[in-house]
Amino acid sequence: MVKAYAAKSETSGLAQHTIERRALRPDDVAIEIDYCGVCHTDIHYAENDWGGTIYPVVPGHEIIGRVTAVGEKVSGHQVGDVVGVGCLVDSCRQCSACDEGLEQYCLNGMVPTYNGEDRHDGSVTYGGYSENIVVSDRFVVKIPAALDPAKAAPLLCAGITTYSPLRHYGIKKGDKVGVIGMGGLGHMGVKFAKALGAEVTLFTRSEEKVKEAKKQGADNVIISTDPKQMEAATQVFDFLLDTIPVQHDLNPYLNCLKYDGTHIIVGLLEPVEPAVEAGALVLKRRVLAGSLIGGLPETQEMLDFCAEHEIDCDVEMLDIKNINQAYQRMKKGDVKYRFVIDMKSLKQTAA
Repeated sequence: MVKAYAAKSETSGLAQHTIERRALRPDDVAIEIDYCGVCHTDIHYAENDWGGTIYPVVPGHEIIGRVTAVGEKVSGHQVGDVVGVGCLVDSCRQCSACDEGLEQYCLNGMVPTYNGEDRHDGSVTYGGYSENIVVSDRFVVKIPAALDPAKAAPLLCAGITTYSPLRHYGIKKGDKVGVIGMGGLGHMGVKFAKALGAEVTLFTRSEEKVKEAKKQGADNVIISTDPKQMEAATQVFDFLLDTIPVQHDLNPYLNCLKYDGTHIIVGLLEPVEPAVEAGALVLKRRVLAGSLIGGLPETQEMLDFCAEHEIDCDVEMLDIKNINQAYQRMKKGDVKYRFVIDMKSLKQTAA
């Protein structure tokens, strides 16, 4: 049996729990977990905000650990390697998306790291708030030695969620990129866009974020509640990376785009309210787009890019016994910018 932390209902909070991990399949990698990032998605599943949570649920999809065993067909990972597991642990591996290394868009449905259904035996997947995990080698990435493992954990979600669209849409030197929101996703978006050579502007509602945004590498800051600042930004930007995770008015931001500009949503899953003014798109040939995480090849590329450019996530380390308090702080935006659980704290708890 494996120690973990799980929510047993939408109002229970998280508490210590035990789960079983499968025996090693020929293509599997067994990983002892050292660190696990805490994503806002974890809260949504723990509290069943989106419906469909399978209880008990063990969250966690920003996993860093060390390989303890490999299946007989595994050649890319060895015992002792420092590796990572992100938001998905399987896909059909046969469709056109999987063939392109875009497993996150698997036409037959990717298998999430937790609250998913294993394709082999139908069991429920359990995430990284646990001592260890067993994952097919295709869905395990290598953590470059130059990266701090604890600070690398959120790269497997917050990092790849912002890196993937910037790469897909070809952000390059000289582009003007606006990043909307300065949370866990937003601060990574600023770092990546800057490293890709763009002129980066942060859009924020808070005057308090100005100094912090400049510290993260932003060239400029626009207070989005200031009509004069927003008017001055009309038709300025090539791309906008929208990381706000709640409903908000997109129309003022669309007008900040040049013709042929692209507004990329990565933080919002709910319906857009108020409605988008179609004329803002049609009259300037603007694009309103969305992006999920990244496939495994792109996730490895992102980690290597971070190592090369000395990029990591700003984190606050967490004892797992304080996870419920951390959730409450996250709801208030009281963390800069991601919590990471030191899993030694779980190993040290009583059985």
